[in-house]
Amino acid sequence: MRMFNEGLDQASGIKKMTNNKPVRVIAIASGKGGVGKTNLSVNLGISLCKLGRKVALLDADMGLANVDILLGLHPKHNLTHVLSGEKSLDEIVVEGPHGLKVIPASSGMQHMAEMGTMEQAGIINAFSEFQQDIDVLLVDTAAGIHGGVVNFARACQEVLIVVCDEPTSLTDAYALIKLLNRDHGLSRFHIIANMVETVHHGKALYQKLCKVTDKYLDVALHFTGAVPFDKSLRQSVQKQQAVVELSPNSPSATAIKGLANKIDKWPVQRGAAGYLEFFVERLIQSSEIGESTG
Repeated sequence: MRMFNEGLDQASGIKKMTNNKPVRVIAIASGKGGVGKTNLSVNLGISLCKLGRKVALLDADMGLANVDILLGLHPKHNLTHVLSGEKSLDEIVVEGPHGLKVIPASSGMQHMAEMGTMEQAGIINAFSEFQQDIDVLLVDTAAGIHGGVVNFARACQEVLIVVCDEPTSLTDAYALIKLLNRDHGLSRFHIIANMVETVHHGKALYQKLCKVTDKYLDVALHFTGAVPFDKSLRQSVQKQQAVVELSPNSPSATAIKGLANKIDKWPVQRGAAGYLEFFVERLIQSSEIGESTG
């Protein structure tokens, strides 16, 4: 693996990237695990592909990766091989349904869950040389508020927070929003209520979160929508298929496709902030902060 400073030197090489067009880069995060975040990421990715977008899904849960499992994929290589220098990022990409490009991470590897500055530099270098033609990059972060989650979230243009009807889900989501706002200056967040009974139920959860953030933080929360829990969703997980593929007319699939349509209409930032290089440069900034405080 290249040394950390050499990884940062890749900033100059970012300008050589062939992907010279606006790319929507979205972090999908949650305060706690078990809220269906990764399953939602997978289904959103496929739904955006069905809308004609070229989508890449980065499994950024570096220790407990499971995007590939949810889709029944069997990648031979993952980000561990990229960081070791054995493979490039392009070489580990596996194709999912409707052309979804999955960038798999490793599962059950403690050192990947605790990425330091060296590993962060490796990720930076990998993305600076990424050659895939994409319109949207979805970053499925790990649950929680540790450094890796924060670095990926603050590197993205949009942050989508997934909550469910559990007190710990709302309190942990608030903790993540608070950290990103107070320590890193993020002020805009999109909220999806997952596994709820009705849209009204989802809006009630959103309003609970807003009540606290409005009182203590200077942030804007936007209600993106709600996804009901139904038996099709459980069956899709068991069969390792996306619910939008297995049961496209189910309530959950219909809701997810509606979310994808809404996300597809979000404005794409132009200029430097609208290119994939923005994502890489923000990762570099996060690494520099980690290096100076480490």
